[in-house]
Amino acid sequence: MCLEIGNKVAVLDDVLKGMVIAINGDEISIETTDGMIFKFSSSELVKVDIEQHELSKFSDINNVLLKEKISQNPAKKSLFKKEKKEVILEVDLHINKLVKSIRNLDNYDILNLQLDTAKSKIEFAISKRILKIVFIHGVGEGILKSELQSLLNKYPVKHYDASYKKYGLGATEVYIFQN
Repeated sequence: MCLEIGNKVAVLDDVLKGMVIAINGDEISIETTDGMIFKFSSSELVKVDIEQHELSKFSDINNVLLKEKISQNPAKKSLFKKEKKEVILEVDLHINKLVKSIRNLDNYDILNLQLDTAKSKIEFAISKRILKIVFIHGVGEGILKSELQSLLNKYPVKHYDASYKKYGLGATEVYIFQN
């Protein structure tokens, strides 16, 4: 590398930067910003053309350096194509959504009806190759949620709490593993 007096340089294996003040064969003297003078071999130094704070101005979209960088590295095409919107089956297991009237139904019958609905929806999703189901079960005492989880453990699925933002606390999302 051809260094001249007045060039800004950085030391390769150290955090020192400075300006070349003397060249004696392969030995180069640099002066740091705080006035210290050090001697290094030319192989230990690298010329600094653009200061780091100049390079960090890439956040300015009209910066000349950014435009040069973009023109040197044209955008690579994505390896992944955008897939169509994912199909998510939402199933509300609240009893008033499943039957018109709960007259003559006790808690056992209600729970079995909810679990039978969940079972049929899981099997439907597996047969139709639907990857996600969200069961809306509500918060309550957690009996339906725990029974639903033990039902889901019998299938090739992964289940977890659904988005709190979208469903609140009372929903379970199910991912179905498909072959």
